[in-house]
Formats: sequence, C-alpha cells, structure tokens
Amino acid sequence: DATGRANVMPAGWAMFACDDPCLFAVAIHKGHLTHELIQRSGEFVIAVPAPGMEEAIRYCGSRSGRVVDKFATCDLQTLPARRVQPPLIAGAQANLECVLHSQTDAGDHTIFVGQVVAAHEDDAVGARLMNFGDGLFAAAIPAPPVPRGR
Repeated sequence: DATGRANVMPAGWAMFACDDPCLFAVAIHKGHLTHELIQRSGEFVIAVPAPGMEEAIRYCGSRSGRVVDKFATCDLQTLPARRVQPPLIAGAQANLECVLHSQTDAGDHTIFVGQVVAAHEDDAVGARLMNFGDGLFAAAIPAPPVPRGR
C-alpha cells in the first residue's frame, strides 16, 4: 500500500494464461484490498503455497488486510523481490513476480493478467499445496518434465 505494507490473500481462480510471453491470470473480487493494490501499483506476486501453510491460507482467506496485518499475524516471512515491489513469501514452493499486462471485467471480479518478469522456486520444498476449499488440502509433487515431440 502507500505506506509500504504488503497484503496477502489466497486466490482460488488462478492459472497460467500464455507461454510467450509468460502470463499468469488471477481473478480478484472488486471489494478486496488486493484488487485495489494491484490496480494502484500495477504489480503483484503469485506465491505457490507449500505444505504447512494450511492455517495461514485459512486465516488469510477469512480476514481483510484493511483490518489486520496478515503477514504478522500468520508469521509469514518475506523475501525481497527482484523486479517488483511486493515481497515474495519465504517457504513457498514458488513465487512469480508479475507486472500487470491487462485486466478484464468479470462481474464482481476482475481478471488481472500479469506478465511474469521473474520466477523463484524453492527446491527444498518439493511439493505444492493444493487448496480445494472447505478445508480440503492436498500436496502435489511436481512430475519431471516430459520431452517435447512425443
């Protein structure tokens, strides 16, 4: 925000949208602080959660950053990003630094499409935490890449 305080929120509707350039899309409710911050700054970070972050996801998804500092409350540690102002989340399986490429109105949400300008993977984490809603989580282990042309 204007004072430099970061906000964090889980996003259920998110995906890679293009290979070249590398684009990532995320739908954010228009009433959320995150929506306001992305529109103001033109930047965001997508942090792919790791196993052990379940409680932080539950908490951050049920509180507003206008009322509470979710990073401090959940003891989420940050790392500086290389190309954008929002911080990376330490211990996440991956962090994608994004610069706003475009946005599309989607009713009560806006779909923000960010160009990935830097990517970070924590090889020590190994698994990606998948959130299926209603308290259902699973760990997905990345498979090795499949050779092209097969």
